[in-house]
Amino acid sequence: MMPLAHKPNSQRIVAAVRDALGSPTEPLLLHGPVFAGNEWRYLKDCIDTSNVSSSGSYVTEFENRLAQYTGAAHVIATVNGTTALHLALMLAGTDRDTEVLLPSLTFVATANAVAHCGAIPHFCDVENRTMGMDAGKLADHLQSMAERRKDGCYNRRTGRRIAAIVPMHTFGHPVDLDPLLELSRRWNVPVVEDAAESLGSSYHGRHTGTFGKIGILSFNGNKVVTTGGGGAILTNDDELGQHAKHLATTAKVPHPWEFVHDETGYNYTMPSLNAALGCAQMEQLPGFLDHKRKLAQLYIKALSGLEAEGVTVFAEPPGCVSNYWLNALVLDSADEKVRDELLGALNDAHLQCRPIWRPMHMLSMYADCPRMDMAVTESLAARVINLPSSANLLDPARNGGRTAPGKAL
Repeated sequence: MMPLAHKPNSQRIVAAVRDALGSPTEPLLLHGPVFAGNEWRYLKDCIDTSNVSSSGSYVTEFENRLAQYTGAAHVIATVNGTTALHLALMLAGTDRDTEVLLPSLTFVATANAVAHCGAIPHFCDVENRTMGMDAGKLADHLQSMAERRKDGCYNRRTGRRIAAIVPMHTFGHPVDLDPLLELSRRWNVPVVEDAAESLGSSYHGRHTGTFGKIGILSFNGNKVVTTGGGGAILTNDDELGQHAKHLATTAKVPHPWEFVHDETGYNYTMPSLNAALGCAQMEQLPGFLDHKRKLAQLYIKALSGLEAEGVTVFAEPPGCVSNYWLNALVLDSADEKVRDELLGALNDAHLQCRPIWRPMHMLSMYADCPRMDMAVTESLAARVINLPSSANLLDPARNGGRTAPGKAL
């Protein structure tokens, strides 16, 4: 996109967003949870039966519901998305002093999970079309610095093995996976799919998180489905699935009374209380997704006449279905001052909005990590704004599906 000669008119953009949402007198959260089903009943059952930790049936039931919905052969529920990604990376072969290819434009947990393995993040640029990892640019980058050896792919410049490629589905919009999977095969580097934000999203008819060797989901309080805190590992590999479950449960050897552990494991299993919440949320997922899609369409319609203001609403990539976890405004001009002026106007209008994450290569602890050119990442960081996106923003009782004024989430 080419920068415009003038900056966007903040008040016209605020008016357009209000046209979609109404004019709240109290803040509309960026993304709040929706509890409108069996949450209370299932949580009470956990308390009444004292099954509040990992015992009881809810953890298994939640895993089964996720497996049925995503099509993954194995699902292992964990305490959060970061632990799921940490374990997934380890199972894929990431160990100390290896490198992991991941987008710099991601939430910090993606990079932190790599660091928890003792590995080094190697940051990649993204493309405008998906806001996800740019496979073409990565192909050129690998050609310039990598080499294949008998035991894997190595960075010629650092001498370190490249252990994984970690694509992330930004705001729930599927990244272009086919060319990344081809790079994975060509360079013998496994794909570990960070689908933390994309429950309910699909790429060419198949659910995200199920394409690579192993994938993960997140159920943090701001996700489409929440368990308060929680995550899950997805895999179609039987051996990996069994090993993931074993490691997540402290690597305890099954026995009626003995406590024997056969390797260094992790206490990563999701508690029953969280899983009970997840079961109730999964029952409502189709409705959540329907409401979020309608909200995205309202935003697109309300802002469609403001291209001259240098603003567009990001839409799902071709051939994909997005859960529209977070709706995004994209400014034509990569100017943080302009972005922040608009952010101020939106927040002053009780519309909680935020910029995209600060890119990982711009954070102090990751500034010295290897990376490619970051032109698109740095441009998007200066011109993306997230809009209120909760699944209950639409009030069916009102014409046009707008939220009730003054409704706090």
